[in-house]
Amino acid sequence: MWFGRKPLTLPSPAEALPGRAERPVPLSGRHAVSGRSILPPFPEGTVTIQLGMGCFWGAERLLWQLPGVWVTAVGYAGGHTPNPTYEEVCSGRTGHAEVVLVVYDPSVLEHAALLKAFFEGHDPTQGMRQGNDVGTQYRSAVYWTVEAQRIAAERLAAAYGEALARAGYGPITTEIREAGPFWYAEEDHQQYLAKRPWGYCGLGGTGVRCPMPAGVSS
Repeated sequence: MWFGRKPLTLPSPAEALPGRAERPVPLSGRHAVSGRSILPPFPEGTVTIQLGMGCFWGAERLLWQLPGVWVTAVGYAGGHTPNPTYEEVCSGRTGHAEVVLVVYDPSVLEHAALLKAFFEGHDPTQGMRQGNDVGTQYRSAVYWTVEAQRIAAERLAAAYGEALARAGYGPITTEIREAGPFWYAEEDHQQYLAKRPWGYCGLGGTGVRCPMPAGVSS
């Protein structure tokens, strides 16, 4: 969570902070709950996706509990600045969203089922915010790595958009595009709510169910 006024438009590559060639702080590389490595290579048969649902603390806790998820990590994606710090991302001058890297087995957790949990787990209509968390880093985002994820994300977004409209919500603003680099967040942010169960969690859905469109398996 970050307080203060920040820009609500994304910077161009020329406007973005320059970043750095190496990670600014070391990582243990171990998931605080499962003990599995949060760093590649990941097990054969798993795939990755980067999901932005606002503040990544609560989003990661939701996602690591899904059956079929091998491991999760939090970080920054969708922007321009290499190896950014949390403070730089929160300034709005990197272009990144706070995201969760989800490594999962699609034979256990199908792409559409994961994305249904994603859409229902937050409000994807709020633009550059989630609740009281305001800023470009809190935007809703799906950064896909395989074509099946893109297809499922676009079809679920269309179906959920109709359901949300009937419930009085505005259009879905989720950014759906192919994944670029994922920059790991600092160690303190990894599995934050496992380390601090009393910590801040801004995650909150709309209460509207996301329908599964015909032809998209759950």
